[in-house]
Amino acid sequence: MGVSGTGKSTTALLLAQRLGWPMIEGDDLHPPANVEAMRAGRALTDADRGPWLRAIRDAMSAAGGSTVVTCSSLRRSYRDVLRTATGRVRFVHLVVPPEELQRRLMARTGHFMPATLLASQLATLEPLGPDEDGVDVPVAGPPDAIVDETLRLLRTADA
Repeated sequence: MGVSGTGKSTTALLLAQRLGWPMIEGDDLHPPANVEAMRAGRALTDADRGPWLRAIRDAMSAAGGSTVVTCSSLRRSYRDVLRTATGRVRFVHLVVPPEELQRRLMARTGHFMPATLLASQLATLEPLGPDEDGVDVPVAGPPDAIVDETLRLLRTADA
C-alpha cells in the first residue's frame, strides 16, 4: 500500500517471485471511468473507489491462497473493505519522502496517474493504525533490499 510512486508494483512483483505466490495488480482492476478520471487529473472520490476496492477484495478471495496484491489502500475504511477478503490480510505500507515521490512521478511515463494528483493522495493517506495487521517499510535502497526489509519486518511483527 501507499501513494502513487512508492514502488508498489515493483516491490510486489519481486515479493511474489521470492515467495512463489501469485500477484494481483490492483491498477488493472480499476473501472475505465476511474482511469479516465485520473488521466484527466481528477482525484477519485470514495464513491469511485468503492467498486474498485470490492473488485480487489473479490480477486483476493478468488485467488484461494496467499497472494501479493497492489493497492493504494490510502484510508483505513478502504483497508477495512480489503480485510473482508477470505483469509488473513496483511498490509505493507511503502513509505517514501514526498520530495522523492514527486521526482519519481515526474520521471514516470506510461502510467495513468499524473504527478498533479500526488498532493491529494498524500492528504488522503491514513497511516496504518497500531491495531492494523501490517508494517511500515521505509523505501531506501534497491528493490531487492526493500523486499528483504519487508520480509524481515513481517517476520518480526509475527514474533
